[in-house]
Amino acid sequence: MLNPYKEMKIYFPQWQGSGSGKNIEPGAKAILDYLDDPEFINIPLSTIPAGEHGVQKHYINNYDAITEQLSRLKKEIHTSQPSIIRTIGGDCGLEIVPVSYLNKKYPNLGVIWFDAHADINRPCDSPSCNFHGMPLRTLLGEGEEKMAPLLSSTILASQIHYIGLRDIDDTEQKRIDTDSIYAPKKINVDDLIQTLVSKNITHLYLHFDFDCLEPNDYNKTYYQVADGVKIKDAEMCIKALQENFTIVGSSVLESITTAQKELKPIENIINSLIRN
Repeated sequence: MLNPYKEMKIYFPQWQGSGSGKNIEPGAKAILDYLDDPEFINIPLSTIPAGEHGVQKHYINNYDAITEQLSRLKKEIHTSQPSIIRTIGGDCGLEIVPVSYLNKKYPNLGVIWFDAHADINRPCDSPSCNFHGMPLRTLLGEGEEKMAPLLSSTILASQIHYIGLRDIDDTEQKRIDTDSIYAPKKINVDDLIQTLVSKNITHLYLHFDFDCLEPNDYNKTYYQVADGVKIKDAEMCIKALQENFTIVGSSVLESITTAQKELKPIENIINSLIRN
């Protein structure tokens, strides 16, 4: 039975979903060291060769390494049966496990995707074949069918809400347009809250890829995309969501600095998503 007060803190620095993954794992470690919290559970990464030595299967780079370690993550979560999950990562591909688990627990879950990228490609459509561009399509049940056992449930397109989206492949745009997925050009907190309320959404998962931010505010990210969300606006949005909904999951992903002093601009975001 679900323990309504059980929180699980996960350190899972998966990098294989990004292809080469330069500095993603040490970047996650810098955030872990900054938080200095012994409650974090370390999910070991696969030892299967990846990156320049990796093998592509089903149009997904490093497929075997990714599926092996995600299976380990799923087992840890299902053994713990938490009500809240907070994750330090890692690339965006890891999200299929915690989001699908929480979606099964909470029937009124909304997914807030702070990200410059749509992450909603099918493997066969992906220009890079890197899995971190596929998690939302996988969560919709429209990804590689052999990965279905990693999912605890599938989500609906109406549960997805983008913040900071601005680098979109043509095939992703078609998928967004098909179901009119929430993807405003500029952040509008009041409109987001009204949209969530209109859908009877009560619980939220906050996915935060730091490349959603304006690079002039924070540029220690795996990708840098101009015209992003200002840090102060991201902080305001997170605060408003926390005040109006129950946050049952959150993540901080794809920061690549290894120097804790360089985390200073994003400390409030880390604290509010992971410490709060």
